[in-house]
Amino acid sequence: MKVSLTVNGTRYQRDIEPRMLLVHFLREELGLTGTNIGCDTSQCGACTVHMEGRSLKSCTCLAVQAEGREITTIEGLAQDGALHPMQEAFWEKHGLQCGYCTPGMIMAAAAFLKDHPDPSEREIRHGLEGNLCRCTGYQNIVAAVQEAARQRKGGNS
Repeated sequence: MKVSLTVNGTRYQRDIEPRMLLVHFLREELGLTGTNIGCDTSQCGACTVHMEGRSLKSCTCLAVQAEGREITTIEGLAQDGALHPMQEAFWEKHGLQCGYCTPGMIMAAAAFLKDHPDPSEREIRHGLEGNLCRCTGYQNIVAAVQEAARQRKGGNS
């Protein structure tokens, strides 16, 4: 079955098995291994990407369901060699430990901030509930999202 989609600004067309999951398409067909496979059952969020700007666990979506859509992976978040503000905040606030959940956390957090530009700590924790960190580094992850929100508002506070 043919599928055609845009990933990180580049249009791709492939002939694939109809049951291929989007996460496998990204990793195996396109070599974009920043999207991790954690649980393969949509519980951990390690595979989170953006589809049309919305957060999506790519292990819950068939690649053919992404036909004609725009997908952004962690590799496509940085622009022109500069880290995305959420990536920068994770770096600054040590929002990563082993790093396995980090791409999914960053993608989920970036999408969350689009809809919640001034979130409380509670809202951040609720917004990231579908993403698990096996190192339990949630405090620094929340601090990173708060920092990204603060930077987005333009400031120091």
